[in-house]
Amino acid sequence: MSEAVREAVARLLPRVEQPSRYVDCEWNAVDARAARASYRAAIAYPDVYDVGMANQAIQILYAALNAVDGVSCERVFVPWKDMADALRDAGVPLYALESHDPVREFDMVGITLPHELAYTNVLELLDLAGIPIRAADRGESDPLVVGGGPCAYNPEPVAAFFDAVLVGDGEEAVVEIVETHRRCKEAGLTRSETLAELARVRGVYVPALGARRVVKRTISDLGAFTSPTCPVVPYTDVVHDRVAIEVLRGCARGCRFCQAGMIYRPVRERSADDIIRDAMTALRCTGYDEVSLTSLSTADHSAFVEVLRRLGRRLSGTDVSISVPSLRADALTPDVARLLGDVKRTGLTLAPEAGTQRLRDVINKNVTEEGLLDTVARAFASGWRRVKLYFMIGLPTETDEDVVGIAELVERVLLAARDVVPPNERGSVRVAVSVSTFVPKPHTPFQWEAQPPLAEVRRRQELLRQRMPKKGVELSYHDAETSFVEAVLARGGREVADAIEEAWRRGARFDAWTQEFSLERWRLAFETAGVDASSIANRPRDPFEPLPWSHISSGVSEAFLRAERSRAYARQTTPDCTFEGCTGCGVCGALGVSNVVAGGVRV
Repeated sequence: MSEAVREAVARLLPRVEQPSRYVDCEWNAVDARAARASYRAAIAYPDVYDVGMANQAIQILYAALNAVDGVSCERVFVPWKDMADALRDAGVPLYALESHDPVREFDMVGITLPHELAYTNVLELLDLAGIPIRAADRGESDPLVVGGGPCAYNPEPVAAFFDAVLVGDGEEAVVEIVETHRRCKEAGLTRSETLAELARVRGVYVPALGARRVVKRTISDLGAFTSPTCPVVPYTDVVHDRVAIEVLRGCARGCRFCQAGMIYRPVRERSADDIIRDAMTALRCTGYDEVSLTSLSTADHSAFVEVLRRLGRRLSGTDVSISVPSLRADALTPDVARLLGDVKRTGLTLAPEAGTQRLRDVINKNVTEEGLLDTVARAFASGWRRVKLYFMIGLPTETDEDVVGIAELVERVLLAARDVVPPNERGSVRVAVSVSTFVPKPHTPFQWEAQPPLAEVRRRQELLRQRMPKKGVELSYHDAETSFVEAVLARGGREVADAIEEAWRRGARFDAWTQEFSLERWRLAFETAGVDASSIANRPRDPFEPLPWSHISSGVSEAFLRAERSRAYARQTTPDCTFEGCTGCGVCGALGVSNVVAGGVRV
């Protein structure tokens, strides 16, 4: 079958955009045709190849499963619309990249859920593969469909489409899922019996068994797991086309809007030796000219300066750059600025999130204006000429003064940058401003808050646009309409599944791509499915009412989240527990895992 699919795909490639998305045999890819495996897994990302290949989870799980005896793992991505339509017209099923075997012939299909706007692409993937989109309609011969990733912390909107959902870290759990499934198949268990066995795996939620309590799976020691040091190198340009080295997992800064900062606790750092070793190995194995030190808050690593110094020495004279995805305003110390400046300089990204100190205190963004301006001045004095700033509109308690404060802060940033560069270079100073819309996410102190109605979000965006400096500033918004749908999908329950399917049947694909998104299509889908979208997105919740995701535990206690919400309204900040001691979030006790820093364990 695989050779027939390969030949059929070859005939389609001249007709589609970016055919390099659909060909195999990339450098460091597993040669599935040479493998002899008794169990076959497909790891899927619900977007195009060039987006999915930038996802670290795909590379981590791909390496983990291919290291298991008797298991072969391949990659699957959602083809762009032209290729998807061509596959349907030609009667060619969606195939795994390495072998070109149909996805429906695999034992398991694991689908990452990176964000809510990917939900319709999950259905597109399953349909192209010839797998029934609803778990209840699958038979004994269909693959096991497993979800995981950030959206697993409220699995209910997509529960109908998955046999099982993994909540938490995947390195250990995905291997246990595969081993459990393989054992069940060898024992001749039925699908329903297999699901009951999978529900015994810690961190696995089986929707068919009801809303049972599941506590996330957590790895206590990242150093016990080998980071992928020979990742697959694409033939085509991809998003974040570079070596990515995870330096730590988790963040305890405690921004009250940030889901990742809550669900990935506690903080677990990798040692400086492991980071340097893996970075140099990956550079040799791939040929990339940039290494990115990734995490939610990379500069918080206790050995961050040491890592930069040692990497800088190793890379001196090689023209290989070191990048950090985002820095806190207080992280660009003179040492860090100098060390980043010693190698090929990349862009600087800062996230003050709010324009006034009052609102920064509300959201627990422990960044001051003075600190931000000092950071910008230090960066531009060290040679940077462009900075990107992230802000958010619609945060709880936000007023027009806070919105205007964004524009005023940007103007002061621009002046601070121009003041420290030579007069003949001031025209090259650029400040890029990206403004997103607040989405109340599950498992955060703001999970009970309302998203402002669309009309109000648009009014605030226009107010900001009018007040924003024009010269030297590039202003962009995250579309308010997509944020509204994201809020519905993030906060909804099982009733939302019907709307997701209806939107997909009406043509919703690639909703995260601005040009492909249609609010009208989603409104019709919500109406047809009987879903009150405004009530889900724009209604505040009582802090003690049951929520669709209440049975899923991130380890952070509800009492802590409620207390953080109260502190927000009182403008009281909460410190980072990795610097100032326990703040009582409950995660360490609930999971039996403490914060791990490079020098040991600090409670």
